[in-house]
Amino acid sequence: MTGFVEQLRASVDGDVLADPTARALYSTDASNYRHVPLVVVRPRSPAAVVSAVQVAVAFDVPITNRGAGTSIAGNSAGSGLVIDFARYLDRVVSIDPVERVAVVQPGVVLDRLNDAARSHGLLFGPDPSTHSRCTIGGMIGNDACGSHSVAWGKTSDNVVALDVLLPDGRRFDTRTPPALDLPDVDPAWFPSLDRRVSGYRLDALPDLARALVGTEGTCVTVLGASLRLVEAPERRVLAVLGFDGPYDAADRAAEVRQLDVLAVEGINASLADAAGSRALLPRGVSWLFVETADEAVARLAASLAPHSVVVTDPARQRALWRVREDGAGLATRMADGGEAWAGWEDAAVPPEKLGAYLREFDALLTGHGRRGVTYGHFGEGCLHVRIDFDLRAGYRSFLEDAADLVVAHGGSLSGEHGDGQARSELLPRMYPPAAMRAFGRFKAAFDPENRMNPGRIVDPLPLDEDLRVVIAPPTIPTRAKLALHADRGDLAAATRRCVGVGKCLNTSGGVMCPSYRVTREEKHSTRGRARLLFEMLNGQVVRDGWRSAEVRDALDLCLGCKGCKRDCPVDVDMATYKAEFLHHHYRRRVRPLSHYSMGWLPLWLRLRLVNRVTSRFGRFAGVTAERPLPTPASRTFQRTFTGGGAGDRVLLFPDTFTNYFEPVVGEDAAAVLSAAGQGVEVPRAAVCCGLTWFSTGQLGMARRVIRRTARELRPWTRAGVPVVGLEPSCTAFLRSDALEVAGDDQDVVRLAESVRTFAEHVSPLLEPLPVNGSAVVQPHCHQYAETGLGADRELLERVGVTASVLEGCCGLAGNFGFEKGHYDVSMAVAEQALLPAVRAASPDTAVVADGFSCRTQVRQGSSAEPVHTATLVARSLGVGPSGSAR
Repeated sequence: MTGFVEQLRASVDGDVLADPTARALYSTDASNYRHVPLVVVRPRSPAAVVSAVQVAVAFDVPITNRGAGTSIAGNSAGSGLVIDFARYLDRVVSIDPVERVAVVQPGVVLDRLNDAARSHGLLFGPDPSTHSRCTIGGMIGNDACGSHSVAWGKTSDNVVALDVLLPDGRRFDTRTPPALDLPDVDPAWFPSLDRRVSGYRLDALPDLARALVGTEGTCVTVLGASLRLVEAPERRVLAVLGFDGPYDAADRAAEVRQLDVLAVEGINASLADAAGSRALLPRGVSWLFVETADEAVARLAASLAPHSVVVTDPARQRALWRVREDGAGLATRMADGGEAWAGWEDAAVPPEKLGAYLREFDALLTGHGRRGVTYGHFGEGCLHVRIDFDLRAGYRSFLEDAADLVVAHGGSLSGEHGDGQARSELLPRMYPPAAMRAFGRFKAAFDPENRMNPGRIVDPLPLDEDLRVVIAPPTIPTRAKLALHADRGDLAAATRRCVGVGKCLNTSGGVMCPSYRVTREEKHSTRGRARLLFEMLNGQVVRDGWRSAEVRDALDLCLGCKGCKRDCPVDVDMATYKAEFLHHHYRRRVRPLSHYSMGWLPLWLRLRLVNRVTSRFGRFAGVTAERPLPTPASRTFQRTFTGGGAGDRVLLFPDTFTNYFEPVVGEDAAAVLSAAGQGVEVPRAAVCCGLTWFSTGQLGMARRVIRRTARELRPWTRAGVPVVGLEPSCTAFLRSDALEVAGDDQDVVRLAESVRTFAEHVSPLLEPLPVNGSAVVQPHCHQYAETGLGADRELLERVGVTASVLEGCCGLAGNFGFEKGHYDVSMAVAEQALLPAVRAASPDTAVVADGFSCRTQVRQGSSAEPVHTATLVARSLGVGPSGSAR
């Protein structure tokens, strides 16, 4: 092992990683399987790939090639050398718009290729739901398809040529291959359907490029690809067809496919409910999403269903497609919270047989005592499903019966994700012995020593071995200090929420994961952190349990933004898991200085120990030298408030940041509420939500603080008085995290039920005003995650403000951006969306940021003076200190 690693480091231009963190991060993909690699290499050039393969062959180490690591069948996790192409080999080399051919490196992400092709009016047709992070190399590996295969086919239908490397060191273009001992092929071996992605595509020979697509890295290493592009539609129209029967959508899919369509996708009621999308859909219990470039065709498709809607608005189309694209994640939790798994994920049958197959498949589920959430590419007869398997019992017998069922319908074990470890063992149930022998001969022509991703397709690994929840169970107690209501108090179940689909690897749209977007390091993604927590609980690779430095370092750059709680399709809440980890990690140990300074900030402010004099000593309290510290106001909001308004009672919550740093925000909010006919009250006692203690893992203190605050506010909450929050992080904490900390306290529960955001409470009370200004709005990440932005958009519109709402984190994120070692990442996050938008805004455009951290980041990163929504509304109404000074 030592010699192998040393030789790789001497020979390879790239990252050679053999530490526990890297081995844990790459131990699995999006499948049920776990194989801890010896070494991970991230090559910087094709020549570096050649060197890595040569060293692995010399040391007789198996090789697994990897893109985004989103394989559901277990195609991209191996126990030898893992080569990660996504980190550096991610270039679009060229695009020829005349020949409609793109030349790319294997690590380029599909969306990035299409961004480059779009300027020529072109695109690469196959588009898996992971298009924002899946790599072309990974798509070539499993012959990826996606929603639009009815129009543009699979990856194998769109590859012109491959630049490949054999394990013996020979490199060639598939258009001019060396002499290879390839098998004879009988076309009768192969079922007749477009979505056949199981076994090798021998019927594509002599087209070697097409035959090598879908070989799952078992034959060659792909160093580059020439791809055929198609003309992008000028417009897209979406018809959503609703049916009254659970199988009606499947029954009608083949008929709909005969129209001039781009996609025919199916979902059922379970998936719609999991996505909370019923309001977007027409009536029904099963639906088809039919996309076309022609509105007349869309309306014709819509006429084939009893309930339908035709959607031309791109924003609404994106919202609907998100339901389908997030299916792989949404389906991993049953309605009752039970876990569901891949394994029988993407079988395909001829489209005209889909309805019959689905009925029999549901009967098979029932017969095995299992449940599943089904959806998929109905126009191609491809059915996706996550099933509540007991991976310790009955898994094999179900897969064997399911394989026999799909073969009986003339189908394929896999219609999209390949065989991997999940289905390779089942291939003899689909193919005759002669075909299986031909598969072995085909692999041997390229890889006679079986070094390339062994155990897949040929000489397969058992489908029920190496299951990660079976072979790597927790070895330390996993009951959490926090309630973790969604996972019944079990941190192990929480870490298993992440199934590896990798939406956190997105680099645009939404919020998660800010630090990954800056560093592009897997350990700083939500997925990477969840994987390290899983391995920490098991203890085989990450061995120090709660004292793990590997987990601590990975969580160090977690901003606690909670973007993952909203953007992750399975609601991974890494900020909460971080708080739980920090609680255990520092239990009975000295903490970082910032935990004592910023973690206890509400107390130091209340004791007036943070002021113009003592703030300069923050440098000795774990605070970065690059940032000036905010200065507290001379008088708090609680002291300046003298009462306001008459009418329905409302309690304005004096959070720490409003109260001590920007009391004018509280004064403006009180004035707006009074003008809206509310009787505004403010508690005189010291109150705090406890967020700063929570975020630093001081959970015992957080519990005491929130319980004390809930008792102080008992006179209002018991009387049903709404509690209006101004600081989004505190408001979100009171509504959600407080229940994780102290949900057994009825006063805390009552407080959580009483809390409203400023916009939620005020917007219905105001009469609309004419348009009188514009604003760039930076939402607070906690508000984005917990309450959404609908009420804020409505309020700004109501007071005549045209708002441009930004996406992404501000980067300061409470104490994160003030801590030593975080400044560069913090500012890099701000430069992704917030600061460029602020600098580009016209001088008369307001910069709105309700979060104190967000406003601080704007002030320290630009010349703009941001305002709270309450201040902007006060100005519009001409009330309060800001409105009076207008």
